[in-house]
Amino acid sequence: MMQAATAAVDLALPMLHPADAVLRNFFGANRTLGQRDRAFIAETVFSVLRHKRLLEQLVPDPTPRKLVCAALIKVQGYGLGQLESFLKSSDHDWSVRLKSADIEALPPAVKLSLPDWLYDRLVAETSEQEAAAFGHAMLKTAPLDLRVNTLLSDRAQVLRDLRTSGFDAEPTRYSPVGIRVAGKPAINRHELFTSGAIEVQDEGSQLLGYLVAPRRREMVVDFCAGAGGKTLLMGAMMQSQGRLYALDVSGKRLKNLAPRLKRSGLSNVHPQIIANENDIKVKRLAGKIDRVLVDAPCSGLGTLRRNPDLKWRQSPQSIDELAVKQRAILTAAATLLKPGGRLVYATCSVLGQENRAVAEEFLANHPDFERLSCRRALDESHIALDGDDYLELRPQLHDTDAFFAAVMQRRMTA
Repeated sequence: MMQAATAAVDLALPMLHPADAVLRNFFGANRTLGQRDRAFIAETVFSVLRHKRLLEQLVPDPTPRKLVCAALIKVQGYGLGQLESFLKSSDHDWSVRLKSADIEALPPAVKLSLPDWLYDRLVAETSEQEAAAFGHAMLKTAPLDLRVNTLLSDRAQVLRDLRTSGFDAEPTRYSPVGIRVAGKPAINRHELFTSGAIEVQDEGSQLLGYLVAPRRREMVVDFCAGAGGKTLLMGAMMQSQGRLYALDVSGKRLKNLAPRLKRSGLSNVHPQIIANENDIKVKRLAGKIDRVLVDAPCSGLGTLRRNPDLKWRQSPQSIDELAVKQRAILTAAATLLKPGGRLVYATCSVLGQENRAVAEEFLANHPDFERLSCRRALDESHIALDGDDYLELRPQLHDTDAFFAAVMQRRMTA
């Protein structure tokens, strides 16, 4: 199994593709691997990617095999005896040193396994203490959060059913339709999942739907719908009434929405592929929409617990390019709203360049829009959360993925 984990790490390290896609292809090519073996390989790959910079600092000539050993020893707590059959005689000295290595003297960015540019930007935007807290939180494994499809069930019933099935499940802290499950059970095989009563969705992502707060019989647009997690949440909040457009430039992502939509029982969702933010399909909706969610393409740096490879695949240049795209998408999406309509701009990034800077520039350039308080918007759904003008979720504070959101409203005409 160590050889298989090494082979998977070797495929993931070039960072040419997302780690989850690499693993999916690897398991597809190695179908004889059992569930326990797959779990071990996945955990090892993600452990190497999360701690990559630290491990490379501590290990001489950090080959994929050595990085696997180092992750097991330093991160996952394996004893040298447990790895005896995999370690070579030449590994003895460095592996012994690794076991007792004191990392406190190392530079903060190395200890946290963050690129220098990202660590420096986090410090500049917050503080050394906040950057360290964020970095430590992102080295942990993300919890498994579920969203209850209120069109088919309710949270109390789903909790009872999960606990009866042997799951350690509790209500989420903020989302009124969220459930957190301990461990990493194969939830996609459970009847609640196959019947559409639950979906996998981070609690922070769920809260974005409550900022949009769509109502029955309204016209709503999920402008960057992707695979449709937030689309399905909003459709259920609308009780499958009104009209909900799921727009995306990727046919592949919308194709992934299709089976989820079928399970959900929703009939008010209308997926549409668009060429870009200025597509004729977008222009036809101008001035007709009550609420728009723009969960913009972003760096994804708020999801490093789930996607640790992103910190190595992003760069200051890619952030600059994304910020340009985010401004263009937000501007186009705003044209859809009728007077009094609500616009929610969101990212799963922690960088101000993708977040506050985009929202505040939009407001400065569009006097027909005003900012609404995110805290007050959540209060409407009886969700008590700190903050005010903006929603800024952080794993070290809220134990969710990191999200940013701004709520804006088109002013009523005189």
